[in-house]
Amino acid sequence: MTGTLIAPARETVRAADRVAAAGRHVSMGETVSQTLTMAWRALKKMRRNPEQFFDVALQPILFTAMFAYIFGGAISGDVESYLPLMIPGILAQTVLTTCMVTGTQLREDMEKGVFDRFKSLPIARVAPLAGPMVADLVRYLIAAVLTFAMGLLMGYRPGGGAFGVLGAILLAVVTGWSLAWMFTWVGTIARSAQAVQGISMMILFPLTFLSNAFVPVETLPGWLAAFVRVNPVSHLVTAARDLANSAVVSGEVAWTLLACLAVIAVFAPLSVRGYRRHM
Repeated sequence: MTGTLIAPARETVRAADRVAAAGRHVSMGETVSQTLTMAWRALKKMRRNPEQFFDVALQPILFTAMFAYIFGGAISGDVESYLPLMIPGILAQTVLTTCMVTGTQLREDMEKGVFDRFKSLPIARVAPLAGPMVADLVRYLIAAVLTFAMGLLMGYRPGGGAFGVLGAILLAVVTGWSLAWMFTWVGTIARSAQAVQGISMMILFPLTFLSNAFVPVETLPGWLAAFVRVNPVSHLVTAARDLANSAVVSGEVAWTLLACLAVIAVFAPLSVRGYRRHM
């Protein structure tokens, strides 16, 4: 009888210890370490599920070929002349579309109860969110590299050289990572993965296609050109063109990085708060 009473008491103490541990203060060093641990967990998951790379592997190839041969002659006279305009636009579109998946996968994990195990762990609340996003940098990098590789196969010769291309890729990856916080927040407030995908597409597709990614701004109507010039995606595309085609670090790079910092400052806390509401 005594042993029967002791067992529940021990379980109660253990539960209380877990709650107390989960509520303790986590230092910055511990937060970074725990985030990297979660990133490694996400990378191992990607290795076991290679289908997660299908979008980043196929989309750059298909979109680059399709847009070049459909719009190249109409906009620039021929495909080769269109590639310096289009490749940075495809780079931006591919990386931003890839980061949209972050919120969808987060919502799926929350629906499956994957995040329930983290509730009682003595870890920073941002670690389960930031960890998979750090791992997603690999996906962004693959998508960006394949975009330029496909462009090179089609005859694109970036005037900015290797350093200009590398700068454009890094800028696109940083922008994708920052925007992923927005879609992570959507993942914490939406009711289903399908809803996250629908909301993300409504946000991202207008920003991407109502930009200077595929057509010169000068060819657009005045009211549309005014929106395109202030569109954050246009700043990213212009900065990527300056880097890849001319190796020029223009003011558009600064505007793009400033927008990235603003998005992180707003949506990272919102994502953590939305995540806590489910705990």
